[in-house]
Amino acid sequence: MAQITKNMTIAEIIKINQDLIPVLMEAGMHCIGCPSAQGESLEEACMVHGIDPDALLNALNQKLNEA
Repeated sequence: MAQITKNMTIAEIIKINQDLIPVLMEAGMHCIGCPSAQGESLEEACMVHGIDPDALLNALNQKLNEA
């Protein structure tokens, strides 16, 4: 099974499972379709948006494991 890492881009994460989009949106990451989502890592995007990368990473992987 796939596992999300901090080094993955938002686009890579969404490609793994689109059901992860609501998790990203609820965390405050509303730039899902933004060009930065293609090149920014999850960790970089979290820093820009003031989001705890570890908390979001845990939420994403939890949702992924439920699927």
